[in-house]
Amino acid sequence: MMKLNEAWNMYATDKRLFGYQPGTIKAYKLQLDLLIRHSGDMKMADVTHQGLKQYLASLTHLKPGTVGYRIKFIRSYFRWAHEEGLISNNPAAKIKEPKMGLRIPKALPEKDIEMLREACETPKEHAIIEFIYTTGCRIGEVVKLNTGDINWQNRSCIVMGKGSKEREVYFNVKCSIWLEAYVMNRRDKEPALFATQRAPHRMSISRMRDIVKSIAKRAGIQTNVYPHKLRHSYATHLLDNGMPLEGIQSMLGHSKLETTRLYAQLSGQRRREMYQRYF
Repeated sequence: MMKLNEAWNMYATDKRLFGYQPGTIKAYKLQLDLLIRHSGDMKMADVTHQGLKQYLASLTHLKPGTVGYRIKFIRSYFRWAHEEGLISNNPAAKIKEPKMGLRIPKALPEKDIEMLREACETPKEHAIIEFIYTTGCRIGEVVKLNTGDINWQNRSCIVMGKGSKEREVYFNVKCSIWLEAYVMNRRDKEPALFATQRAPHRMSISRMRDIVKSIAKRAGIQTNVYPHKLRHSYATHLLDNGMPLEGIQSMLGHSKLETTRLYAQLSGQRRREMYQRYF
């Protein structure tokens, strides 16, 4: 009879075949490790509904979103084990994910975008800010790109999004100028679009995130700035400029229109803030 940790490799292999991204699989492995740390590496058949409830009840110190993510993994893991015949009953079948309030994405005002641009000191910094903001890409999509993926004539490229879905994204003239300046100034042979300066190799997500935060700090922006907030800003500014939600959904690579509709709520929130400020 398999123990919790022994079944992991089979589970991870199946999820890779279904297009799960490496980051998701890594995050799920962490969730399994946390469950094992609490309950021990039990035989899967010995895990009970009551035992899982007791584990979840011990997480009162965590935010609802964090608990919800742990429940999502537990439901996925034991549903898979049941479908594969590793257990006769699914102990997580009746465990429900908590109802979450909609988290409205936070965007930067256009003034802060300009402050970021002004604070950039090198072509690389300009290229990173412009590319993330004007394409609306997820940071994980950006770091996977190679220089050869860029269509300079059309100012576009194909990115690999969630679920291994490809989509074409576009960037503007300003981005093209800085991106070309950065690429042309490089002397390394690294194929990655964005590479580290020392011992050049593909830039990691954490390194790119640090660069964005460093630029924001230099710009004197008081709110927390991270790459995904630039993506939120891209979507919000498209909406404010009149692009239909269906178009924004396509640009962002959202599988569900409901996800994109959150930006409409954000836009409404900004209008209310402006009304309260000026009336």
